[in-house]
Amino acid sequence: MTEIQLVSNIISDLNERNNQVRRYVDYNNKKDRINEINIELEKSNVWNDHKRAQKLSKERSFLTMIIRDLDQISVKLNDIQDLFELIININDYKEIKEIIIELKIIENDLKKLEFNSMFSGENDQCDCYIDLQSGSGGIESQDWTTMLMRMYLRWLEYKGLKTQIIEESPGEITGIKSATIHVSGNYAFGWLRTETGIHRLVRKSPFDSGHRRHTSFSSVFVYPEINNYINIDINISDLRIDVYRASGAGGQHVNRTESAVRITHIPTGIVTQCQNNRSQHKNKEQAIKQMKAKLYEIEIKKKNDEKKSLEDNKSCISWGSQIRSYILDDSRIKDLRTGIEMRNIQEVLNGNLDPFIKESLKLGL
Repeated sequence: MTEIQLVSNIISDLNERNNQVRRYVDYNNKKDRINEINIELEKSNVWNDHKRAQKLSKERSFLTMIIRDLDQISVKLNDIQDLFELIININDYKEIKEIIIELKIIENDLKKLEFNSMFSGENDQCDCYIDLQSGSGGIESQDWTTMLMRMYLRWLEYKGLKTQIIEESPGEITGIKSATIHVSGNYAFGWLRTETGIHRLVRKSPFDSGHRRHTSFSSVFVYPEINNYINIDINISDLRIDVYRASGAGGQHVNRTESAVRITHIPTGIVTQCQNNRSQHKNKEQAIKQMKAKLYEIEIKKKNDEKKSLEDNKSCISWGSQIRSYILDDSRIKDLRTGIEMRNIQEVLNGNLDPFIKESLKLGL
């Protein structure tokens, strides 16, 4: 029967793809790592270092999820294969259609694992930060930055990732000059890392009485929240720490006490700031944490620059590195790296970034 050969081929193909994914994600080493973490967490003094214990628990949960999903695929494939061999032996082919349906379900589950296997970068599983910065253009760029932040927050909510706005600097009239969002959840940095770059908006300005066409720019910079045990030394004499009163249009995340903290790393000019806590100490701790993450990213980029030419380094932030154009009066949004173009602009601005992000990940950008 044709269906018998079809099912046999599908099972063979799925088994091979499953084995490839297991090799790619280093299944055996991940199982060994879970055992190592379990031994560590069973030690009586492990919770003396609360942060380290929390990180170990989080790592174990993450690895356990990967192992569980892979094991479930293997079990389902083995069960289907056993059933398939049984119906061949007894010459009863009534269940063939049900087997084909089940194989399609398994294939969809496997596709998700294959996609997640692309998150193999050193920091892809880390939580991360999104920095948004308005470009020149005053109220236009500041309004555009607000639109971008709303777009990302909606997409992150849709993906089930947790967010916290830890800094937001309002514009003089409307919009925001800059903002920093902390993102946590599975593969947070892996999902977002290709969004680093310049986002260009073209529209007939609602702030222009002549309704003329304006072009605005905002930069997006995504960087991972690094492991506290990665050694990034910061000389306190290299830091300028300013305390100021938080300002904003209102909302629960805005703190109006004089506890907001801005830290400048003098040798590099890097600035981090935090205002979401009422405690100056907590805001300072958060800003230092961001500073370490940014300095770590600089070190990683330096190493990459030694291996690749400037043309190959797509992670550089500059006004020339546009990744996407949002041309509202022409009803199209085009990703300049992947070539993907979407006409439903409101759908994208409401958070449908999957077509752009998934394609950029598939292309290894």
